[in-house]
Amino acid sequence: MNLYSIQAGNFKLDGGAMFGVVPKSLWEKTNPADSDNMIDMSARCMLIENGSRLILVDTGMGNKQSKKFFSYYKRWGDFDLVKSINAAGFDVDEITDVLLTHLHFDHCGGAVVWDEKKERYAVQFKNAKYWSNEDHWNWATNPNPREKASFLDENLLPIKESGRLRFLKNSSNKFVLSEELGVEFMCVDGHTEKQIIPRVSFKGKNIVYAADLIPTVGHIPVPYIMGYDVRPLLTMKEKSRFLDNACETDCLLFMEHDPYNEIVSLKKTEKGIRFERSFSLDEI
Repeated sequence: MNLYSIQAGNFKLDGGAMFGVVPKSLWEKTNPADSDNMIDMSARCMLIENGSRLILVDTGMGNKQSKKFFSYYKRWGDFDLVKSINAAGFDVDEITDVLLTHLHFDHCGGAVVWDEKKERYAVQFKNAKYWSNEDHWNWATNPNPREKASFLDENLLPIKESGRLRFLKNSSNKFVLSEELGVEFMCVDGHTEKQIIPRVSFKGKNIVYAADLIPTVGHIPVPYIMGYDVRPLLTMKEKSRFLDNACETDCLLFMEHDPYNEIVSLKKTEKGIRFERSFSLDEI
């Protein structure tokens, strides 16, 4: 198995929304804000080369939205999903599977693009199967008012219409092996219904794609919960259980939203489980 870090683009989000009830005086120590209270974010995807399978985990927010839409998120840097895949040595048509941890626009937007005439939407990876959780898909396509702005029809309906949508069968909150993909995963429900958290074994290490369970290094302490989470108390329980297991099994975290920390290790302290050190995928 080979792993590749795929950069789909950087952006900014409101620091208060990202840390909920945690005071700014605490969270800005790890996630400094700009003059508009926005903090730096990344859309770092994982590409898994596993035998004949080339599995892309998440796709970033894509490029098809309007200038007004993107103005809310202050995109920065020059990262691009397709260019990053190409830089890893692959073409988009070689992607066999796209595993979407959940369907918020910043995780699945890059899966759908305009066609050449900009008349209709089409899936970006035309030879791939698109994997979600069926309960989460139903949740996203019949959204509650709290999350409605994050679930966009133009990101979801073209995937279903392509005939390439598939559902992972297990919804357990413990890691299980996907027979379809050959990747372990579990589901968590605090951030949104049935978010998928994948885990792979690479060079003798367990690597977990942290997604929005732990978006940045600043979110490792258990009480540091996003204001976006639909069930914050459940997130705390899920994160506490996950962190305990990650330390016991010597897991490394692959950070999707932290632009400055790609892979991180954890350590137990008197105050709980905390960040230990940061390094790149190439250093494993």
